[in-house]
Amino acid sequence: MSSLARFPSLQDRAVLITGGATGIGETLVEAFAAQGARVAFIDLAAIEGEALAARLAGSSRYAPQFMAADLSQVDALRAAIAALRERTGPFSVLLNNAANDKRHAVEDTTPEFWDASTAVNLKHQFFAAQAVLPDMKALGGGSIVNFGSISWMLKQGGMPAYTASKAAAQGLTRCLARDFGPHNIRVNTLVPGWVMTEKQLKLWVTEETKQEIAKGQCINAPLMPQHIASMALFLAADDSAMCTAQDFVVDGGWV
Repeated sequence: MSSLARFPSLQDRAVLITGGATGIGETLVEAFAAQGARVAFIDLAAIEGEALAARLAGSSRYAPQFMAADLSQVDALRAAIAALRERTGPFSVLLNNAANDKRHAVEDTTPEFWDASTAVNLKHQFFAAQAVLPDMKALGGGSIVNFGSISWMLKQGGMPAYTASKAAAQGLTRCLARDFGPHNIRVNTLVPGWVMTEKQLKLWVTEETKQEIAKGQCINAPLMPQHIASMALFLAADDSAMCTAQDFVVDGGWV
């Protein structure tokens, strides 16, 4: 039996997760399904998304609902949200988790790459929030969690489109918190540190970077997707009822 918290307010609640097929998103889907929420998630990775939905179908109160879509395309994002709403009911929680931290040098960055990167890392967060706003207004409230990153706080180079988007996400949070607040809709930013996902371990984590993490973090232990999911559960639940327009950093004490 897990020793982690259960949040009764999340049971039966419809939760939409972007980028839920792999990495942090996969753990978010698992965590909210375990709370008895009606989970829906969108991802471009169709094979992984279908496999996750099938794996959790018999082990949670509600089978998670998956739809493959390119959420950097606003029409596709809107269509996916509308279709998933038909399966789960109106959404009272949105987790804008989808992102792509592909490394890119300044000299090699084209306008097309810049636009594509900001579309997945920032643009979708606004239009997903816009799409669920009528749901949350009708329900009398809700919670939106935009995902940021400590990368720009650390002045990390080598991916300017990503770091610029993640810095902007925190500005978007504060703006939306003001606009949505009169409807009892909370908007916060969850800011992860260097999370040890399968992708990160495969592509970027080396002995050198492990030493960098150990030096940077106050707690010298791996930051795992479950640590991020635990904060997301709190921000989605009624326990955080008066938390809005804030940044919640989960990074082992790095920044």
